[in-house]
Amino acid sequence: MPPLKQLHAFEAAARHQSFKKAAEELHVTQAAISHQVRALEDHLGKKLFHRKTRQLVLTDAAREFAEGLFGAFAQMQASVGYCQSKIT
Repeated sequence: MPPLKQLHAFEAAARHQSFKKAAEELHVTQAAISHQVRALEDHLGKKLFHRKTRQLVLTDAAREFAEGLFGAFAQMQASVGYCQSKIT
């Protein structure tokens, strides 16, 4: 299982199709997002993005992977929100 930090960076970058916007959302540098995504690519042994000038494009394999992560992160966020509402 890849580290959650790498998955989170990839999920945000895939959703925004931008390392810059993902970095802004996660309050880290653009280089940090790039580093996490590259580490995830190394872990999986697959390219996740076609890196073009000023544009990121998901590979076909990454598109399905991202869809699964979108749902998983949304579910985690909903669970945290539910827990917070029950604690207070």
